[in-house]
Amino acid sequence: MPPTIRSRHSHRLLAAAAGLATVGALAAAIPASAHQDQGTPSYHHGSGRYQDVQLLSFNDLHGNLEPPTGSSGRVTELQADGTTKTVDAGGAEYLATHLRDARKGNKYSITAAAGDMVGASPLISGLFHDEPTIEALNGLDLDVTSVGNHEFDEGAKELARLQKGGCHPTDGCYDGKKFKGADFPYLAANVTDEKSGKPILKPYWVWKKNGVKVGFIGITLEGTPNIVSAEGVKGLKFGDEVETINKYAKELQRQGVKSIVALIHEGGAPASTAYNYDCDSPGAGDGISGPIVDIAKNVTPAVDALVTGHTHQAYACTVPDPAGKPRMVTSASSFGRLYTDTTLTYDRWTGDIARTAVKSANHVVTRDVAKAADMTTLVTKWKALAAPIASRPLGYIAGDIGNTGTESPAGDLIADAQLAYAKSVDPEADLAFMNPGGIRAGLTYAAGGGEGDGVVTYGEAYTVQPFANTVNLADLTGAQVITALQQQVSGANEAAPKILQISKGLTYTLDLTKTGAARVVADSVKLDGTAIDPAATYRVAMNSFLAGGGDGFAELGKGGNVRVGGDDLAALEAYLTANSSAATPYPVPAANRITVLK
Repeated sequence: MPPTIRSRHSHRLLAAAAGLATVGALAAAIPASAHQDQGTPSYHHGSGRYQDVQLLSFNDLHGNLEPPTGSSGRVTELQADGTTKTVDAGGAEYLATHLRDARKGNKYSITAAAGDMVGASPLISGLFHDEPTIEALNGLDLDVTSVGNHEFDEGAKELARLQKGGCHPTDGCYDGKKFKGADFPYLAANVTDEKSGKPILKPYWVWKKNGVKVGFIGITLEGTPNIVSAEGVKGLKFGDEVETINKYAKELQRQGVKSIVALIHEGGAPASTAYNYDCDSPGAGDGISGPIVDIAKNVTPAVDALVTGHTHQAYACTVPDPAGKPRMVTSASSFGRLYTDTTLTYDRWTGDIARTAVKSANHVVTRDVAKAADMTTLVTKWKALAAPIASRPLGYIAGDIGNTGTESPAGDLIADAQLAYAKSVDPEADLAFMNPGGIRAGLTYAAGGGEGDGVVTYGEAYTVQPFANTVNLADLTGAQVITALQQQVSGANEAAPKILQISKGLTYTLDLTKTGAARVVADSVKLDGTAIDPAATYRVAMNSFLAGGGDGFAELGKGGNVRVGGDDLAALEAYLTANSSAATPYPVPAANRITVLK
């Protein structure tokens, strides 16, 4: 789940030559020394000593087989004059066409991904335990992917089923056929069984063609247990990213594989939201920040490129390796809106990548190309199976209820829905918290099908809250409530704050000019206008993920008198049904409960 708050800095005018794709290039040509060895042929891509290998990559698809809607289905594009515009993007039917077109004329082409292919998926995939997405990825000719944190949403056994095949143990076979599983390997180098110490899936995989060998090491972020339900990671250990990559890079080298790519489900934040921003441009505030930078600076120079994800951002940057050599680090946003095209120049004499010739660019999965017929067939099949459930109307909204911002309208709506549910089972319930990463999309006013504008369908609500969490209640002291709010901006969340969405009646001030826990102005925390009493006990509603201390909110996991409630999506459904109609649609929440000082 991407962090909620991102630092954005102003960017300078790009040269007109930047065009529609930003290109991170390590150098224009192979160094002279590479040409002047004894009998070295002249440098030519695709012949003789050097062979260009195309690496197409993407990340964080999250089962978005249909074109995502609203802001989730657009990317920001920087124009030559410094202005920006948005472009509609995404959809498996278009992604397939773009990838297939990109492969034309490239005999040496690999397609790889950096995790979160499944999980937190729209209903068309999530309703069927993401079998449709695995089928689509098979059709997209994906060669290899790392696991991400969301691959563990339903636990290691379910992940193994997605890899190997077989019908779901509870829901069975959906279309009368046995699910065959993924044609591509899932790599999980740093995820080991606590008892055996062995990786639960393959740690690496080697692509081979006509003597060209490229090894791939796949890992997810070490902090996966902090952002996945405890049940999903039970019995598993998640190792350090750098140590794991370096370990398996040595193993690949011992096997004679010297060209190595790391697929890492961890990322960073670029200084601009534009997908074609030149993050190698000089100047203060440019480039990328976040966990991937330290990882990239410490991963062995034996690794030639890093394909990353998790933060749902777009970048194609160079970060120096421990030897001081620039190395490509890429990410292709999320939801299938972009793909990255990287050229790796393979040196047949050394078996390694000529790093000075690596170049990379992100490209938009535009919707102005022909749809891939096989993907249309696949989407149509699963839509038909989901339709009776997906099209059922739940309620009505007066406008777009977005999920972006420090406090979002969708966050207010969901927190209020959970508080209403909590009060229905326990009248003593006082307030509710919702984690921002659990709100996967906003609700759009425009009709997505034949339901009509303003109608919220089950399928749309499912896309917003796809995790099947329960709404739990727990007793917390006022001091614990304040501590939980402080954990939004301190400890594990200090570098990338995760701002809880709060129910009506709860208000406070967030002072971003300060640092750490001091950002939450303690005496500003009030419930219905009255200051929170540190010694008093409050009945707090939250989803089961937060109740387990997820997202770094350890204090929320310390509550007493815990009551496990019903499904969180059912709570949202009941709230919308009870509080909206065609004549009186639900108003767009003002998102004014948190006062932010900057």
